[in-house]
Order: sequence, then C-alpha cells, then structure tokens
Amino acid sequence: MNPSSPQHHDADWTAERAADLYGVDYWSAGHFQVSATGLLQVRAEIGGENCTVNLIDIVRGLQERGLPMPVLVRIENILDAQIALLNQSFARAIAQSGYRGSYRGVFPIKVNQQSQVIDEVASFGARFGHGLEAGSKAELLIALASLDADQGYIVCNGYKDEEFINLGLMAQKLGYRIFFVVETPAELPLLIRCGQNAGIRPRIGARVKLSSRVSGHWNATSGDRSIFGLTSMQLIDLVDELKANDMLDCMEMLHVHLGSQIPNIRDIRTGVMEACRYYVDLAREGAPLGNLDLGGGLAVDYEGSRSSHVHSMNYSLEEYCLDIVEVVMSALDLHDISHPTIITESGRALVAYGSVLIFNILDVTRFEAHRLPEIVAEDEHENVHNLWEVMATVNFARAQECYNDALFYRDEICDLFRRGQINLRSRALAENIYLEILQRIKTVIIGREDEYPDLAGLKEGLSDIYYGNFSVFQSLPDIWAIDQIFPIMPIHRLDEAPSRRAILADITCDCDGKIDRFAWDGALHKTLPLHPLVAGDEYYLGVFLVGAYQETLGDLHNLLGDTHVVSVRINADGNFDYVKEVEGDSVADVLSYVEYHPQTLLQKFRHSAERGVRSGKISPVERQQLVELYATGLRGYTYFER
Repeated sequence: MNPSSPQHHDADWTAERAADLYGVDYWSAGHFQVSATGLLQVRAEIGGENCTVNLIDIVRGLQERGLPMPVLVRIENILDAQIALLNQSFARAIAQSGYRGSYRGVFPIKVNQQSQVIDEVASFGARFGHGLEAGSKAELLIALASLDADQGYIVCNGYKDEEFINLGLMAQKLGYRIFFVVETPAELPLLIRCGQNAGIRPRIGARVKLSSRVSGHWNATSGDRSIFGLTSMQLIDLVDELKANDMLDCMEMLHVHLGSQIPNIRDIRTGVMEACRYYVDLAREGAPLGNLDLGGGLAVDYEGSRSSHVHSMNYSLEEYCLDIVEVVMSALDLHDISHPTIITESGRALVAYGSVLIFNILDVTRFEAHRLPEIVAEDEHENVHNLWEVMATVNFARAQECYNDALFYRDEICDLFRRGQINLRSRALAENIYLEILQRIKTVIIGREDEYPDLAGLKEGLSDIYYGNFSVFQSLPDIWAIDQIFPIMPIHRLDEAPSRRAILADITCDCDGKIDRFAWDGALHKTLPLHPLVAGDEYYLGVFLVGAYQETLGDLHNLLGDTHVVSVRINADGNFDYVKEVEGDSVADVLSYVEYHPQTLLQKFRHSAERGVRSGKISPVERQQLVELYATGLRGYTYFER
C-alpha cells in the first residue's frame, strides 16, 4: 500500500492496516502489537497468558515522574523471553535430532555492557546455564562479578595480557568454567607460562579462521582475511606446542566466528560444516575438545522482509538451531566422534528486541505553498508571471514540460535575486508558486509515475522534515555510520491514516543528523508515513530493536548526552513496574566529559555578570537572575525541554 495514494486516506483505515504498513508482525518477533484503538503495545507471556501494555502509558508515567523525552525504555520481559527462546529452541532441536551433546549460550558483553542488561542476562540465564563472553579485562571483571562460579561458561576472547590471564586462572581455581581462546600465535606461550607459574592447567580454546565467507554487513570477521583467528598452519603449530608441553589435554574448545547478523542460512550451514572438519582432525590429533563454539551470527530481521537482504534474515530461530545441530551431528557421526557441547555467542538476537528509543516530534517543515495571492501584481517581474502561468496549466499530459519550465523560471529568478534585480518578497512569492507547481505535478502523476522517470524523485523531494528530540549520533550511531536500518513508527494514533511522508531530523547542528531510509510495507523507502502534527498535542515515535551496540557506541556530538533510561517489567495483571530509572546526562555531566569543570564555568560567568553590574549594563537583581539561569542550564537535560 502507498500512503500517498488516494485509497490511503479513505474512511476504512484501521489499526490492523497500520500494523501491516509498519510491518509490526514481521520485525517484532511477537513482542509488539497494535491495539484496535491504535496504540502500540508491548506483549509479554506470563504464566501462559498474554499480557499487554501500551507504550504511550509508559511514556505518560515517565512524564508524571519528571522524566521527559527522549527516553530509552528497556522491557525486561522481552530480554527474558529471548534468552528462554534461544535455549529452549536448541533443546528442542537436540531432542528432535537425537543429538548426544548439549547446548550452552554465552552472551558477548560488548553487545551491551550496561549493568541492567548484564544483570538480567546473568540472573535469568542462570536457569539455562547461560554464560558470558569477555573480550577485554574490563569485561572479564564484569563476568566474574555477574556470574556465580557454578553458573555458565565464561569465554575469553580478544587480546589477553598477563594480568588478564592470571585473573582468569585464579577464578578457574574458584570453580569458574573459563575458556581462554587463543586468537594469535603469540598468546599461547604467555598462557602456558602463566598456567605453569600458577600451577593451574588452563582450559584452552583455539579460534580458527574459516575460508567460508558470509554475506552481510559484518562479514569481515569471516574468511581468510579475518583479523582474528589462527590459520591451519598456526593451528598445527599450536597442537605441537601443547604436545611438547604435555598440555594437549588442556585443549577443550574449538572456536570459530562466522560473522555477525548473517542474513542467509546457507552461509551458516556452510560455515558450521567447515568448522566440523577442523573439529574432526583436531580430535584425531588427540585433542579432547568437547566444546564447539560457533560464535555469533544469529540475525535480527530489522527490515521485516524475511529475506537474505543485509538487514533481514531468511530463516527462523528454530531453523537456525536445527540446522546447526544436524550439521554437527552428521559431520561427526561419519567419523564416530562424540557430539560436543555446542556453544553460540548470540548477542544481537538476545538484546536488540528489548530496548526502544522513544522521542517526541518538536516541529515540521513542509514543502508546500502557503498564502498564495489570487492574482500576481502587474508590476511583478516577467518570470514570476511566467511561473504563475505554468501553475495554471499543470495536467498529466504536460507534467514533464511544466516541471522543466518551472525549474527554468525558478533558476532565472534566483539569478535575478543574486544580482539585486528583484527583491526578497518577489523571490518568496516565486518560491511559493514553484512549490505549488511541484505539488500539483506530484498529484496528477500519482499511480502513473513510471511514465515520467525523470520525475521519480519528486515525491521524496517534497516530503516533510519532522524534527525529533534525539541525537542520531548518541542514540542511533549505526544509522549514521553504517546505514543500519531500524524499525521506526508512531506509538499512538495508529487508528488514523498516516497522510504525510517525511524524513526525520535530529536536534544536532549537523546535516548528517537525519534518518532517510526506512523499512515499511515490506521494502526500503526514503520516507516514512507519519501523521500530521496536532497543535498542543505531543507526537511520539519509537525506534525499535536498538538494544545491541547503540548505547556504548553513541558519542557526544553537540554535547547531547545519554538519554534517560528506564527498565520496565510487565506483571501478570497487565500492570507494569518501573524497575529502575537512570536519569540522562545533565549539561554539567557532558561538560565534565570534555574536561570542563562546571563550577569553574559558573564562577567565571559570575565574574562576567559582575562586570556587567559595575559597567551599568545590568542591575544586581538582573545579575542574580542571569547567574541562576546559567546554573539552571548546567543542571538541565541536554535535550529539548518543553
């Protein structure tokens, strides 16, 4: 359906059509739905019953608690559901296939290091033995403090210095099941030496580079040119060195990383098959192994197209689990090798769904004529009269001709203005007429745009700009950096037809602070269907699937800081609790991040204001008002406050 077409504005519009337009059923994995009254709802299954909460009710509750927009809302129920779904899906695949090993999940801390997220993964995941992956010393410290010694695995990836290794070894002595994954040849001698000095035999994993290269944004982690992992020759050297030190029995894991956000299931099957070949031959070398870590890769369908597009996925979670189990089992059964514990490091698929960025729209720019006169004054320039005549003759047959003429006369008028031959009022009138011509052309060619290929971009060129109270660079950095797609839609008024088409601009002073690629109606578009603003009423949009990577990658462009963050838990009675509230950065906070001292700034401004009193520019009372305004500004939210 096309929201700019006549049928989009009919009286038969329903909330169900809105759900279909924005693809809610396709990207939300069942966690969100549209109510019959046009409100976007969070859905949670509690005790076998479906419970729903309106997102707009969460927003209103935040306003009552003094937390204005923008806000990042975390739904704890969704994170729990995703952890359970992953583990239960693997359990079903194992039972269905007759697989004789088990499954262990580990969450990569780098995907979302926020303490609320890690605490929930650790506490809820404990029932499944779900562990954590640490790629740095800081992340290892988080993992050790978050998991009990008898809980899930801790997989240590990345570069590991002596301090990192010694901490992990001593934690292993406590009972933590820690795997040190050797990523480069230089790591093994240090690991051996540290283990010998501590009298502890480390659990060693080896990460191997696969020649299989996957599709998608993050395929640089796969293939021969991957920056991490051992080549086949380096893997043989590792085996020989372990044998020479009588430590081959310490090699308990083979680790591969297929890639992140892999949209095509065929690539996953191919990569797992190659990994199994390494596993078979390492077992023949005498390595006990027992654990096959397949890294990340499980995708999220950001665009909801259920395809192999880069922002989508052409498989279900059930298919993903079953394919992995069947490939591993069939490959190892051929050589009579015991089935290992399958480990995956799914991060994106666990945490993306549970976080929603909600913001209000502050203003809109429309590219439409307004206050056109009934006639053009006789003393206006000839080219203004020419534009007026073009406007009066717009029809389908002359659409291209009218467009060409309008563009010509408009450019001529701009040149005249630059040379001072027409005034500002004449130019403004010409611009208004020009916009009206374009709008009329757009209207007459609706439904037959293919007959005018040169006018294909007219609809997007005339779309509105909605100004949102957020920063792309702080809250949605992947949109700016790698053209990531996230589902974006209104969270209310969905029982009304969205009659406008718009791009989104943030409140940074940067031309890159915009969103102009959207997924809806099963495809990618340059504009988003939205509702017209209503004077006096707030209009709220939600950006979904933002729980992976966005919070830590965000920067302080224009010194717009972290948003408020609120964790919500839905209860069985349909109510919800604000479990935790973290206020966003104040202006003073972000100034301190860039090495300013807020109190020093305030003191300097007091002196400047006092000089104003001495010079007679302001009174002492005005000085006090001005200083208080400055101090209030330091305490304030970095985003727009009504």
